[in-house]
Amino acid sequence: MATGIWRNICPLATISLFPKRIINRKRRKLSISAQGKLNLIGILALYLIVPLRHALFNTSGLSTAILLISVSTFAVITGTIFEWKSAWCSGLCPIHPVEKLYGTKVLLSVPNAHCHQCMNCVVPCPDSTPGIHPSSAKKTIYHKIGGFLIIGGFPGLVWGWFHVPDHNSLTSFTQLSEIYKLPLAGSLATMVLYWLLSQVFDKKQETKLVGIFAATAVSCYYWYRLPVLFGFGVFKNDGMLLDLSLMIPAWTMSITVVITSIFFFWWIIFRKQEKKSWLIRPQYAPEVKRQL
Repeated sequence: MATGIWRNICPLATISLFPKRIINRKRRKLSISAQGKLNLIGILALYLIVPLRHALFNTSGLSTAILLISVSTFAVITGTIFEWKSAWCSGLCPIHPVEKLYGTKVLLSVPNAHCHQCMNCVVPCPDSTPGIHPSSAKKTIYHKIGGFLIIGGFPGLVWGWFHVPDHNSLTSFTQLSEIYKLPLAGSLATMVLYWLLSQVFDKKQETKLVGIFAATAVSCYYWYRLPVLFGFGVFKNDGMLLDLSLMIPAWTMSITVVITSIFFFWWIIFRKQEKKSWLIRPQYAPEVKRQL
């Protein structure tokens, strides 16, 4: 609803831009092909990391610390070499594809906290392009594959993830295969469905099809996450915040997840809205103006 707020306060965004703020010099601009490759790598990283939460990151503080240090290092390196937000925030970050999937309709555009001048570092700019979604850029095969993977596969990944229990450690290949089996199978199933529907929907209806899969993914997430938080999950203690299972009837949770699903489908698919960008684009830098 307000993706731009997260884009402003994301800690990794701040870390990735730290080198630029320390030494304000011109950096390399990513080619279109490189942009597509980084986006695809970020999506593949998402598919790799999310299932590993069950065996490592949900239960091991050391593993989580190593992950955070690793991604922070990548963010700093990319920010040192490439121009502004192009390589990390709009490229390699595994969360960025999800932002584009959920952020097709925003409630409000907010000022850009990081970019005081637009360097035109990535085109199209995800922060400043109204109605952007994962298939907005189809400039290379990497963009097309990445868009297909995140739009078609993410709902199935979410569904599969909630049907795998947490493990205290990762001790065998069998255990590793178990944590990936359902999420990847679910992704494959929804990717096939997305491909079939894309043959029916024409190009003018592409945004609506993306919205259907985005709404399905976010609805599926809260369909399982809300019961998990309050003790009604498939696996009783995994991810529980507060156990209310003995205090309220189970049907209240069922009503809650139905209402949230209806809301997300209305918000993403049916709600009419002028196209807004996540952030307000700042003025172009003088050197960029000369090139436009």
